[in-house]
Amino acid sequence: MSSTYNDVRAAIEGRIATQMALSPAYPVSYQNVPFTPPNNTPWVQVFIRFGDNSYATLTSFNRQTGTLVVNVFTPQGQGTAANFTIAERLKDLFDRAKFSSIIFDAASGPAQVTPAAPEPYFQTQLTATFEAYLD
Repeated sequence: MSSTYNDVRAAIEGRIATQMALSPAYPVSYQNVPFTPPNNTPWVQVFIRFGDNSYATLTSFNRQTGTLVVNVFTPQGQGTAANFTIAERLKDLFDRAKFSSIIFDAASGPAQVTPAAPEPYFQTQLTATFEAYLD
């Protein structure tokens, strides 16, 4: 059972880190961790935004909502195939997934982000809302 915000964060980020370490592997940028984007190669950026917290009346847990935001960056001018392939790998991890007392809704995206930040990449974004149950 997830009991803290850090447990939720670690479960989500751990799932991404494991997937992105598989071949082909891609570097991942996490919130508040130093990161230098690679030069002209794909990479991924992860944000977890916690939202409302409420008491789950039939249990002794709090229900914490949130949104997982994943940006996928691929070299500009090389089409969408590489970007969409990485996005699909990530989307499959969270689309209606249940793990570590976290329940995800259907994932959305990949939606193109224009202009990419940072440039010069082709950027898409995936989002998935979730509920986590905290002690």
